Amino acid sequence: MEPFPAYASVILDVSIDKALDYGILPDQLDKIRRGSRVEVPLRGKSAKGFVLEIKDRAAFKNVKAIAGVLSDDALITPDLFELALWVSRYYCCALRDIFRVILPPGIRKGMTHKEQLYVMRAKTREELVEVCKSIRTKKPAQAAIIDVMLKVTKGILLSELLEKAKGSRSTVNSMVNQGLLLIDIVRIDRSPLINEEYFQSKPKPLNGDQEAAFAKIVKSLDANKFETHLIHGVTGSGKTEIYLQAIERTLKAGKGTIMLVPEISLTNQTIERFRSRFQEKIAILHYRLSQGERHDEWHHIKSGQAKIVIGARSAIFSPVVNLGLIIIDEEHEQTYKQHDLAPCYQARDVAVMRGKLSNGTVILGSATPSLESYHNAQIGKYNLSVLHKRADIATLPDVTIVDMKKEYDKAKGLTTFSEALLNGIEKRAARGEQSILFLNRRGYHTSMICPDCAKPIKCNHCDVPMTFHLNENTLSCHQCGFQISPPPRECPTCKGVKPLKFRGVGTEHVERALHAIFPDIRTLRVDADTTRHKGSLQKLLKDFATGKADVLIGTQMIAKGLHFTEVTLVGVLNSDSGLNIPDFRSSETIFQLITQVAGRSGRGVTRGEVIIQTAMPDNSTIQYASKQDFLGFYQDEITVRQMFNYPPFTHMAKITFSGKDPKLTIKTAEDIRERLVKLFPTRFEFNPVIPCGYAKVKDNYRFQFLLRGPNMYPLNGAVRALSIPSAVRMFVDVDPSSTFF
Repeated sequence: MEPFPAYASVILDVSIDKALDYGILPDQLDKIRRGSRVEVPLRGKSAKGFVLEIKDRAAFKNVKAIAGVLSDDALITPDLFELALWVSRYYCCALRDIFRVILPPGIRKGMTHKEQLYVMRAKTREELVEVCKSIRTKKPAQAAIIDVMLKVTKGILLSELLEKAKGSRSTVNSMVNQGLLLIDIVRIDRSPLINEEYFQSKPKPLNGDQEAAFAKIVKSLDANKFETHLIHGVTGSGKTEIYLQAIERTLKAGKGTIMLVPEISLTNQTIERFRSRFQEKIAILHYRLSQGERHDEWHHIKSGQAKIVIGARSAIFSPVVNLGLIIIDEEHEQTYKQHDLAPCYQARDVAVMRGKLSNGTVILGSATPSLESYHNAQIGKYNLSVLHKRADIATLPDVTIVDMKKEYDKAKGLTTFSEALLNGIEKRAARGEQSILFLNRRGYHTSMICPDCAKPIKCNHCDVPMTFHLNENTLSCHQCGFQISPPPRECPTCKGVKPLKFRGVGTEHVERALHAIFPDIRTLRVDADTTRHKGSLQKLLKDFATGKADVLIGTQMIAKGLHFTEVTLVGVLNSDSGLNIPDFRSSETIFQLITQVAGRSGRGVTRGEVIIQTAMPDNSTIQYASKQDFLGFYQDEITVRQMFNYPPFTHMAKITFSGKDPKLTIKTAEDIRERLVKLFPTRFEFNPVIPCGYAKVKDNYRFQFLLRGPNMYPLNGAVRALSIPSAVRMFVDVDPSSTFF
């Protein structure tokens, strides 16, 4: 057979880590380009993949031809392809894993648009009225269909028509043959956005700080120049208004925008603000969409119909046409980091790289910026803008720190609520104002302990204590979902006869305890248990926003970005629990969490109050958070980071090993660490192999080691060349959000 006119390197969906070469047939030359989706033969079967590059020669002999081209154009656009190559190199992962994130499942599987039959009138209303009169008694089924058709404006979906008229398809077909009706095929848009009417809002006047920040952003946008702007503004300082005006400027220039939010709880609030400001189509992307919804939204973006994309972290890979602006709201949030599945990318950092590749402007916004971002602003890598005060008439809340050790003494035992917090809740409810209670633990009790051996009941498959859920009367593992129902009466470890004791408090307990104290107070609870079903989170937040509850109790899902003007009290329960975790980011995480949840108070006319309950009232992190003193916290924390050579002064990777056999798993971890030490004796600093914070999950034992160095690029090639036993899984997490778990 003659050589092919050209060859394509193809990255396959299957677990082959290198690209394979295939021949391009003459009639395929015009259809195939970098990023095209193709079908190829592989070991007697067919496989699908993406074209990595087109070249004149193949790397080996006996090359087979590409069996078929599955997309008319490149599904992965050139800028996204460059981004994918960078993500692969930086985060030490296979390209196929990145393509899986870039393209929704429906696109990869070749899902088509949803189509339905649409029925219209073939005659005028007057003519159909006459027909209806003549057939009313003879053909009542046809008359019923005409009755429905006379009420619609243009037409109606066939399924809807049959439901309303209680008719059959054969009746409609008969009427089409008689020339009374027409049937056409229409494409159904599965957009998750409801076609609600929104009052159109106008840009608000900016205050001095906002104006200065906006002027810097406009300069970048107008120059089509890649620059990253960090907006550090106290909670409620009007960052969103700057975003909206920057998007308006971008749209006028004919360019598109990606706006990332850290939680889908913020998506609805963001959509409401955006749709009341912009007439343009907005696309929504997050993990709770169905495959069909994601498929249609992706096509709206790729075709240029949707110029604004709002979504969670994976939305950074949206195929936006002529991308000009990327906004990362609450840029410090750890939810922007993928940590349990390759690629372990940080969406904030990917956004900066995407901005660079598309000559776009990147805006990072936060009241509590990550130390990495603020450090980049300090050294001139990012442009820093500071918003010192709240927008409009809102003021920062008053903050009280309550020493819970004194409260325990007063109560002669453990108590969930301080006296100050209960008085505050009662006062707010009497005045028709609202309160938020924050506790980052779900369930009723966090553990069940044996009084004889003092050991908690742990999951059979994970090395973690099980949480008690009162409503279901079950002990549940929050790692793997294993449940024991009802809870055991004797200790499974020592078989002790003393009754088992419950310890620790979760959001379910807080809600029930509050009802016991104030039976008339209306509460809503937002955590992973109450928001399992699609749309349940949005409904709960909407109910609270419209005054259907006095108190909102929740985990970190309610800590960020939400805007409730009637909330004048925020209570932070057990604020110090995360400070004891042996992780270099634990202080930063707690500072951000307390500051953010405190910022939900006093966003309207009435001044707000925050009550922080803690057993460590003198802890510097809690003191800084209570004053919303980011600069004080930053100066303390950055000094410690520099002293111990932690990020942002170095880059870090966490390499985790998991397997059923603990001895083989730890031996593999030790062997890989030794090989890497020999490869990079001076470039990297290696920590010893230790068990992970969760040492066993889903019957797999887990070990890890950390390494630090000036950059992680050399690690990529080294990791790919390593071979490990098939019974052990190795997982590389570059720039991990947690070094403990």
